[in-house]
Amino acid sequence: MTSILFRYIFKETAVPFVLGMAVFTFVLLMGRLLKLAEMVFAKGVPFLDVCRLILYMLPSFLLVAIPMAFLLAVLLSFGRLSADSEVTAMKAGGVGLGSLLTPVFTFAVLAYLVTTFITVYALPWGNTSFKRFLYEVIESRAATTIKEKVFIDDFPGLVVYIDDYDQASHQISGILVHDERNPDEPMTIFASTGIIAAAPEEKNVRLHLVNGSIHRGIDPGGYRLVEFRSYDLHVDLRQNAKKNQFDEQDMTLKQLIASRGNRQNNEKFRRDISIELHKRFALPFACIVFAMVGVPLGIQNQRSGRAGGFSAGIIILMLYYVVMSAGKTIAEKEILPIPLAVWLPNVFFTAFGVYLLRLAATERPFPLIERGRTLIGEAREWLHRRKAA
Repeated sequence: MTSILFRYIFKETAVPFVLGMAVFTFVLLMGRLLKLAEMVFAKGVPFLDVCRLILYMLPSFLLVAIPMAFLLAVLLSFGRLSADSEVTAMKAGGVGLGSLLTPVFTFAVLAYLVTTFITVYALPWGNTSFKRFLYEVIESRAATTIKEKVFIDDFPGLVVYIDDYDQASHQISGILVHDERNPDEPMTIFASTGIIAAAPEEKNVRLHLVNGSIHRGIDPGGYRLVEFRSYDLHVDLRQNAKKNQFDEQDMTLKQLIASRGNRQNNEKFRRDISIELHKRFALPFACIVFAMVGVPLGIQNQRSGRAGGFSAGIIILMLYYVVMSAGKTIAEKEILPIPLAVWLPNVFFTAFGVYLLRLAATERPFPLIERGRTLIGEAREWLHRRKAA
């Protein structure tokens, strides 16, 4: 009987978990969809390369989607069991709260282990691979894709406009280049004709300009004009990597520990490293916390069923991530020790889960849910009276 019940509850939780994973991953992907679509249609990036970028982004999506999907799965499954009086039938058959919790906590431990693997190994791999491959894609397209009558900002520190471009001979005409690679001395270059020579394997582009002028401001109120018959402008595409250096979220666990212990790093960087190090383990632990909160709340939703479970799940998720953001801010401002501040949402919701489990074990209603039901009932009665009047 115990094994049958275990498999039944486990399966009842697994189905909405898989659906939730798909929905949350898709929603998170939608935030990047416009940028990815621009890469395909505007920059001509191959669709397979975009799919590869999505693969590298998946660990960061799954890190958030797994705890969210698990909480909603528990609330929806137990809300359905309570609404169909199956929980009542189980209790009447001698099944205690511990037997109901066992499959859920088993599922929570599995979700915790998978999420921890993602934070420790998959997340830094995905972040570093995504950035490196994105640099390669952008640099290769910037070196080979030139469009007429369009302001091109793919070159680092440059904005280029070309009136006419012959792809066969690489001849260009009607050229305008605004160069801000040296912010202290920006300059604008005009040229009638020229040739563009790209070397993607060397991350270099050379613009050979003919019959033009260079306009540059000097000192307050000064101006310099240089006319030329021939001028070569070299663009090192590798400069683009300097704008997007890897941060602590791209580091492996060993790199985080080594950087935190390195006294040569400044205090702020070491503090950020410590915050990231604790987040790697605090966020996966949310699966365990949500198991403690989700089961008693799901049992309480006897009348609302799936709708009530979904609403409660959204509210809990919002509160959890609000407290997590507040904890990160507290850690950055050094109001509390970093371990306590980062683990603050888990501590708070663990205490809340223990309180809910005690209420569920003694079959006492949760006051907030009862108050909500009372308000909903009063609102319905008031609407009914207004309709009758």
